[in-house]
Amino acid sequence: MRMLSAALLMLAAPAHAKPVIVALGDSLTDANVSTADTNSRWPDALAARLNAAGKQMGVMNEGTGGGRILHDGNGESGLHRFDRDVLAQPGVTHVIVLLGINDLRRRPTAPDPNAEQVTADEMIAGYKQLISRAHARGIKIIGATLLPWENETFVQGAYTPEGGAKRQAINAWIRSSGAFDAVIDFDKILQDPAHPNRMLPMWDSGDHLHPGDAGYRHMGESIDLSLFK
Repeated sequence: MRMLSAALLMLAAPAHAKPVIVALGDSLTDANVSTADTNSRWPDALAARLNAAGKQMGVMNEGTGGGRILHDGNGESGLHRFDRDVLAQPGVTHVIVLLGINDLRRRPTAPDPNAEQVTADEMIAGYKQLISRAHARGIKIIGATLLPWENETFVQGAYTPEGGAKRQAINAWIRSSGAFDAVIDFDKILQDPAHPNRMLPMWDSGDHLHPGDAGYRHMGESIDLSLFK
């Protein structure tokens, strides 16, 4: 095969992709119960704000309903799909990880009542893997705290006090460990201060797990744009 000249190779090369932020998550990023065709997802609000601020960055929504960090279920786990959904995307410079609530919501099932039950330490180890893989590619990785979900009605019995305690421990690690390049504290802006494991009604869709349209927009509007340089 005849070799192309350097000039032709340069002409054939694709234009440099614009910087991209990947939002890696579950239904809380896919915005499962938001109003259809209204672009009410928090990544939509973030993209609109970046555009209004003149920041030439794209936002890619990689939220999959039911997704977890450690185990496959409704689709592949975050650990399994990270290469495809984050590292393989053209131009990716940042990834925001809001993933893990479904690991905590997983209920024991027969015949093994301990099947896929996870500890806070196991989830933190999963986050550390994602951080290491992002940093190996020069990608900044931002940790988002897990949202409150006490008394959820989306799936009866999915909330337990033990799960709530694990969420608090994980969020404390996300905030204080310094393992992520930055932190977005979605828990703080959505929680009821009088009941930290519950979402404030003004942000709640009504199922006590997913925010409503106003809650999702509030999430996107709360993100500090200076994180994306």
